[in-house]
Amino acid sequence: MSFTDSHNDTVPVQLPNGATVKFEVTQTGREDVSFDPKQFQPVADAIEGVVQMIATPIQKARPKKATVKFGMELAIESGQLTAVIVKGSGKANLEITLEWERSDKGES
Repeated sequence: MSFTDSHNDTVPVQLPNGATVKFEVTQTGREDVSFDPKQFQPVADAIEGVVQMIATPIQKARPKKATVKFGMELAIESGQLTAVIVKGSGKANLEITLEWERSDKGES
């Protein structure tokens, strides 16, 4: 396998509440995926960071309604579970929908 090869494996992931679930992850490079439970916190931290970066400009725009969708893959890098949101292969996506309603002058 070369460094650019990748394949999917299923690994156990321990959630903050102690529960263990299995996730399909992408393995890149030559490192073998070990099957010891991985911690989900790095993925949760990545999601939180993305949400904070998106929420700030949306709050400034003040829409009546906002919907944000983004794609994410899980990968094993250096033995750690990692969220892969932006990837050169073009699999990543980000969809933002904002809605405003025009109010009539007589309404509050």
